[in-house]
Amino acid sequence: MIKRLLQKFFEIPRFYKRVITVILDVLMMNVAVVVAFFIRDDLEKWLSLPLYYSVGITTVASIIIWSRIGLYKAVIRFIDTKVLSTIFLGAVISGILFILTTYFLKSAIPRSVPFIYTALLLIFVGGSRLVIRGLINAQDSKNRLPVIIYGAGSSGRQLALSLQHGVEFQPVAFVDDKLELQQMTVSGMRVFPSSRLVELISQYKVAKVLLAIPSASAKERKKIISEFDTLPVEVLTIPGSADLVSGKLQIDTLRKVDIIELLGREAVKPIDRLFRRCIENKTVMVTGAGGSIGSELCRQIIKQNPQSLVLFESSEFALYAIEKELNETAVQAQLSTRIIPVLGNVIDDVLITSVIRSFAVKTIYHAAAYKHVPIVEHNVISGIRNNVWGTKTCAEAASRCGVENFVLISTDKAVRPTNVMGSSKRLAELVLQALAAKEADKDNTQTQTNFSMVRFGNVLGSSGSVVPLFKKQIADGGPVTITHPDITRYFMTIPEAAQLVIQAGAMGQGGEVYVLDMGKPVKINDLAKKMIQLTGLTIKSELVPDGDIEIAYTGLRPGEKLYEELLIGGNVEGTGHERIMKAKEVSMSWASLNQLLSELEQSMIEFDIDGIRRLLIKAPLGFNPSSAIADCLWLANHGKNKIDGAVTPAAEQTLRLVNS
Repeated sequence: MIKRLLQKFFEIPRFYKRVITVILDVLMMNVAVVVAFFIRDDLEKWLSLPLYYSVGITTVASIIIWSRIGLYKAVIRFIDTKVLSTIFLGAVISGILFILTTYFLKSAIPRSVPFIYTALLLIFVGGSRLVIRGLINAQDSKNRLPVIIYGAGSSGRQLALSLQHGVEFQPVAFVDDKLELQQMTVSGMRVFPSSRLVELISQYKVAKVLLAIPSASAKERKKIISEFDTLPVEVLTIPGSADLVSGKLQIDTLRKVDIIELLGREAVKPIDRLFRRCIENKTVMVTGAGGSIGSELCRQIIKQNPQSLVLFESSEFALYAIEKELNETAVQAQLSTRIIPVLGNVIDDVLITSVIRSFAVKTIYHAAAYKHVPIVEHNVISGIRNNVWGTKTCAEAASRCGVENFVLISTDKAVRPTNVMGSSKRLAELVLQALAAKEADKDNTQTQTNFSMVRFGNVLGSSGSVVPLFKKQIADGGPVTITHPDITRYFMTIPEAAQLVIQAGAMGQGGEVYVLDMGKPVKINDLAKKMIQLTGLTIKSELVPDGDIEIAYTGLRPGEKLYEELLIGGNVEGTGHERIMKAKEVSMSWASLNQLLSELEQSMIEFDIDGIRRLLIKAPLGFNPSSAIADCLWLANHGKNKIDGAVTPAAEQTLRLVNS
C-alpha cells in the first residue's frame, strides 16, 4: 500500500510534490512541539494564546527560510550529505525562531523545550526523507542488476554513489585486498577480500563486476582480471586516470574490459630525440596510410610537428577516413602541418617519384603491403608484385630523389617463411639490404638514403587480428573458430608498435633489420577462452554441454604456421632502446638480387606459379612451404594441385570454392 502511494506520489507534477512536502513539514513541526512538551512536562499546563502565536509564526517563518536555503529543491531519491546538512541548518534555524518568538511574545515555556523541539524536528524532517529514499531505492533495486565494485578507493566510492543514484546497477559489496579497508563499511557497503568473490557472486546473484582501479598498472590489472577467469561474470571497467583527469570520461562511464588491455604491456615512454629525428620540420610520407599500422603511424607522426604529411593509399575510403581524422586533429591541436592525400598504387613508379619530388619528401615509412596469409596464398602474383615490386619501386624512387630515411614495415612471418606472404616480405627486406649496400658505395658527395627495416608480429585490433573476429563471433553467439588448439602468436598494441617503428627507423645507419620486443607469445586458444569469460559467458564443451559459446577448430589454413619467429638466426644485439633489437641477417648483392627478380618477373608474366615457388625456395629466404599451391587462378587452370601425385585437402577446398 505504502509503495503504491509512493509510486503515485512520484508520478504527479513536481509543483504538487513540493506542496505536499511543505504540508507534511508543517505537520511535523507541530508534532515536534507537542512531543517536546510531553517529553519535558504536561502540555496543557503551558497552553496559552502567545504559545499558539509563537508556534504559528515559527512554522510560517521556517517554511519560508527552508524554501530560500533550497530544502525543497532537493530530489528525495537523490538525498546526500549536502541535503542532510541543509536539513540540520533548517532545524537549528527553526529552533532559534521558536526561542525568539516565545521570548518576544512572552510565552512561558520550559527552557529545554526549544532544544528538544530542534532535535525532534531534525529527526522527523531528515528521517522522513531518508525513509522515503530507502523505500524508493528498495523498490528500484528490484529492477536493477546487482554488481560488485572491485576497488574501495576514491574511484570506487565515487562509482558507488553514481550507481546508487542510477537506475541500471545496484552495488551490493566492495572487494579490495588492502588490509586496512577490509571489514570496513564504505558508502553503506562492506569491503571484502578477493578470496570471497565466489561466495559474494553466488550470494547476491551477481552477473557483473565493475573494476574501479583506473590508476593500476597493466601488470596489476592483468593479475586482478585473471581472478575472474573461471567465474561466470562479465567484467566492466571505468576509464583510466588520464581520461578522468582530462574530463573526457566520467567515473560512471563503464565499458567492457578489452582483451587488448590484458595482452598489452606497460608502455615505455618514447625517447624524444629518436621520435623527432626523422619527422620534426620535415615532409614525411606514409604508404598504406589508411591501414592499421599506417594510420597509427600518421597519428604519432603528426604529433611531432612535421612540415607536411603525405598520405599515400590505394583505398579511396581508407584515404578519406584518415585524412578527415588527421585534419580534425590538426585543427584541435592548432598544428600547422599540411596534410596531403595521394590516391595511388605503390608499384606506380612515375606517381611515386612525382610525389616525392613535388613535396620534397625526406622520410618515408613504407607500410603498404598485402598481409593476409591465406589471401596472398590464393593470389600469389598480386601479393609478390605489391609486396616486393612495391617496396623496390618506392625504395629506388627514394634513392633517386634524395630521401633521407626509408623505413620498411616488415613482419615476423618473413622469418623462415612457410607462405608466399612471408616470403615476399623477406624478399622485400633483401631488396632494401641490397639497396643499402649499393648506397654505401655511392660517392660521398651524393646524398645517401638511409634504408632500414622493422620487423614485428601481430598487432592487437588490426584488420587482420583475431581479436575483432573473436569479438564478432562471441556477439553472434559463436562458435569461436581457431585453426589449431596449439597455435601461438606474438602480440603488440598498435600504438606501441607505431612508436617503436618510428624510433627504430631513427636509429638506422643503412641496411639494418630491427626487431621489436614482442614479449611472450600468446596461445590463441587461451586468448579465445579469456575473451569468452570476460563477457560473462561460459565455454561449451563435452564437460559443459550447456555452455554459451563453443570453440571450433578448423585446421591450419594454406601457408599458416603453428609458431612464429622474429629472428632467422641467433645473431642479435641490443640498441639504445630496451624494446628494440638489431638483427644481422643474410643479404644479397644488388646484381644477384636483380637476377633473381628478373627470373621471378618472367615466371609471373608466364603465370607459372610452380616456377615462382621453385624460385622462392631456391632464393636465400628460408622458404619452406607448408601447403600445396593454393592460387585460385592456377588451380582453376590446372584442375588440381599435386604433391607426389596426391591432391591436397587445401587444394581440393580452394578448387571447390573457385568452381562454385
